[in-house]
Amino acid sequence: MSDSQGQHGGGHVSDRYSRQTLFAGIGPEGQRRLASASVAIIGCGAMGSALANNLARAGIGRLRVVDRDFVEVNNLQRQTLYDEADAASATPKAVAAANRLRAVNSAVEIEPVVSDFTADNALDLLDGVDLALDGTDNFEARYLLNDACLKMGIPWIYSGVIAAYGVSMTVQPHATACLRCAFPERPLPGTTPTCDTAGILNGIVAAIGGVTSTEALKLLVGSEQLARGLFWMDLWENIAERIELPRQPDCPACGLGEYEYLDAALSEETATLCGRNAVQVRPLQRGGALDLAELGRRLAPLGEVATNEYLLRAKLDGYEVTVFPDARAIIKGTDEPSVARTVYARYIGS
Repeated sequence: MSDSQGQHGGGHVSDRYSRQTLFAGIGPEGQRRLASASVAIIGCGAMGSALANNLARAGIGRLRVVDRDFVEVNNLQRQTLYDEADAASATPKAVAAANRLRAVNSAVEIEPVVSDFTADNALDLLDGVDLALDGTDNFEARYLLNDACLKMGIPWIYSGVIAAYGVSMTVQPHATACLRCAFPERPLPGTTPTCDTAGILNGIVAAIGGVTSTEALKLLVGSEQLARGLFWMDLWENIAERIELPRQPDCPACGLGEYEYLDAALSEETATLCGRNAVQVRPLQRGGALDLAELGRRLAPLGEVATNEYLLRAKLDGYEVTVFPDARAIIKGTDEPSVARTVYARYIGS
């Protein structure tokens, strides 16, 4: 029987997953565990797309996909869940991912969340899941994810890629080293490469996505073959290594139970977006949903404005401003947070 037979929505479950259940490490019982599992994927860019795609095809029961951004054409080189139509319509990544994943496997429950991952919503976004996966693009979000998962007792997997290099590390709360055992302090700005300065090859996304999603399957089926430590590889240099990392008794997070990223007070925040010449502005005061239609009418005399049910886009004074219902905005045309805040205050309000 060819791989295409019995794999469609109406096909029998044993047909869809037959090649997976034939593998001794999973089998029929493992497949049942996957079908009852719930996974949160925080960030759905290159890595998040690879992870969500693999897990949906593997038959994970529920996927919660969280992302703050929308699809642009320069994403398509490496973010495999999206197409040109998504970029043309500026569809939020979480929504576009959910649409694609439902077409891939209609049996999987997909929950898209168009939101930033912050200290004030992290626990809610992780509520009820068995595993969290890192698809973020910055260390602040990863340290926050580490804190939240440690506090809630949820295993999570750190993964990241840049240029032709990638890493993956499985964290089991209070059983293995956590992210802060491995990296006690967040790297200073300008000290690590970014996709602006180093680029990303799509092959390393697929490779680390495969490593990380396989670790996820191991966790969810209860395998004893879980990797310990930090795995890294460089596809261009043809090298790979696993580094053993012991837990650190004086680790602020898993050793001392100090969750400084999770306990941080909410404040106005800006974040420079990798590879975008853009800055996200998230205001301090947030109430109900922003009336995008009304904002569009107010901005229409000032420039080119378009809205859909998910966001407003406007070209104003040389900047491209994208506003979401939660009052977040992405200001494209600058990488300076101070400039982005000024543009935000000028056109949206302080």
